[in-house]
Amino acid sequence: MRTVRLFSRFVWGSGELVLRGNRLYWGWMFFLLALIAWGLLAFVGQVRGGLVVTAMRDQVSWGFYIGNFTFLVGVAAAAVVLVIPAYVYDWKPIRQLVVYGELLAVSAIIMCLLFVLVDIGRPDRFWHLLPPLGHLNFPQSILAWDVLVLNIYFLLNLTVVTHILYRAFTGRPYVKKLVVPLVLLSIPMAVGIHTVTAFLYNGLAARPYWNSSILAPQFLASAFCSGPAILLFVLQLLRKFTRFEIADEAIWKIAELMAYAMFLNLFLHGAEAFKEYYSGTQHLLYTRYWYQGIGGHTTLVPYAWSALTLNVLAFALFIVPSLRRHPVILNIGCFATYAGCYIEKGMGLIIPGLTPDALGEIYEYAPTLTELRVAAGIFAFGFLVFTLMLKVAVPISLGEFQIDRTGGGEALERAESA
Repeated sequence: MRTVRLFSRFVWGSGELVLRGNRLYWGWMFFLLALIAWGLLAFVGQVRGGLVVTAMRDQVSWGFYIGNFTFLVGVAAAAVVLVIPAYVYDWKPIRQLVVYGELLAVSAIIMCLLFVLVDIGRPDRFWHLLPPLGHLNFPQSILAWDVLVLNIYFLLNLTVVTHILYRAFTGRPYVKKLVVPLVLLSIPMAVGIHTVTAFLYNGLAARPYWNSSILAPQFLASAFCSGPAILLFVLQLLRKFTRFEIADEAIWKIAELMAYAMFLNLFLHGAEAFKEYYSGTQHLLYTRYWYQGIGGHTTLVPYAWSALTLNVLAFALFIVPSLRRHPVILNIGCFATYAGCYIEKGMGLIIPGLTPDALGEIYEYAPTLTELRVAAGIFAFGFLVFTLMLKVAVPISLGEFQIDRTGGGEALERAESA
């Protein structure tokens, strides 16, 4: 009974905490809410008019939505970059940051599920994707496996984060027998969510562009770049606008791990490109469309070379220790990593896999304003969730929001506006 009462106070106090903030905080919140409303109105129009209001057609049945879904699965999996050095190698400077990687994973999975929701033509049937409510055709369907591992990974991260923050709120350390096994379990689960997502693609025999056994490790390599890039931005903002102390060594170590992941990402892409161009089979057509264009159809070529240039630039900046330790260069490298991986796993993965179609027709896909608005709304919702969770997590980490046990009392000490 006491536990229920304390947890209720934790939830109630968290709700009060997110309603406090300075002008910068509320400006950011209103900006996100405006984007969410803008995207929601576009989605309502899409539901009324059908998917014909998007640029997706029979030739290109997956587009901007699924590209974002694939990218965000990688962002969710990137929490492993913090978990491994913190819990496997017991590197303490990075252990205090694991909770923020878990929060990012929770936000990313929420956005993943929302992108699936807006991509299906009948959103009222989305409940079929929610075990155990829906009919998933498990285990025959790879999509069922993908939904299952995403939901388990979401619950795993949410459980760990909630337990750690609640125990810190009550002034007690977290239960290691519960947290450590769950955190270690998140490592294979993170690998699993992106591996199964890759299997969705390379299991389609009629799509030669995706029929590569190295697609799953490619996904993982790019994921371990893009997710930490976002996290590095967040950590620097926390260090600037709060009293939360983050060791430089932790930030530099994350950047170093990103450099190794980017090398693997570039190596795998190079190996795949060599195989396609050197063998010169009819399947080269799809890779040529991405890098060179076909018969004057060159819409994707600027995206291809922009992604490659940004990824090479990020690797060059992060592989040199003196460069990645410079704040400005670090942020340039993070931006290049994020943008390069975003283009590569969006336009670079989906569209060449579907074009040319089985009849040789080239349909040049570009997202419509409706798709851009809906995507902006989903990203805004994800950042809103992440911001609200940070608004609670940071004060708890700083000891500003917890039960006051002095003198036998239980008064809440809430953080001031931040």
